[in-house]
Amino acid sequence: MSRLITLEGGEGCGKSTQAQYLYDWLTQTQRPVALTREPGGTPLGKRLRSLLLESGEGPTTMAELMLYAADRAEHVERVIRPALAGGTVVLCDRFIDSTVAYQGYGRGLDLDVIDQLNALATGGLVPDLTLWLDLDPVIGLARRPEPDRLEAAGLAFHRRVYAGFAAQAERHSRIRTIQADQSIPDVAEQIRTTVADFLN
Repeated sequence: MSRLITLEGGEGCGKSTQAQYLYDWLTQTQRPVALTREPGGTPLGKRLRSLLLESGEGPTTMAELMLYAADRAEHVERVIRPALAGGTVVLCDRFIDSTVAYQGYGRGLDLDVIDQLNALATGGLVPDLTLWLDLDPVIGLARRPEPDRLEAAGLAFHRRVYAGFAAQAERHSRIRTIQADQSIPDVAEQIRTTVADFLN
């Protein structure tokens, strides 16, 4: 049975590591599973990722939002929807909630506009389950000694991003909170338990 499961969280929360652990575990259960990420889940997305995250001046705030939307539209059309149509469980490292948190709460762009743009880019596709790796941004940023452009945006920005994820977790029942201030194995166990309950 196809499902879209997304992993979300601030910088240094261990999201990408846990996505790989979850992929490996699901593979062992004999389920068809695919692991992808945003930005960068397609050839076009890899080029957009470089534009978005390389250190330096970077795009304007509105252009940044549009580039993330372009990456998502390409990603959904070429990777996510075909995999779901084939009965695959798709694990995606970041999706629509990151745009709300980073560009909405972090950058201060209009949340209604972001919701409309997300809906347009995804064709209305919403995750079946979202795992929010909840970690204080002070701890997360300390784990990233060589920050990319977004990671270098400053603590105040990342506190707003954190507030954005927290607000969405309150709003959407599909979002399950994972306490990410524990050891990697303990976080992985939380995730496995949550996903197993969901899939069964």
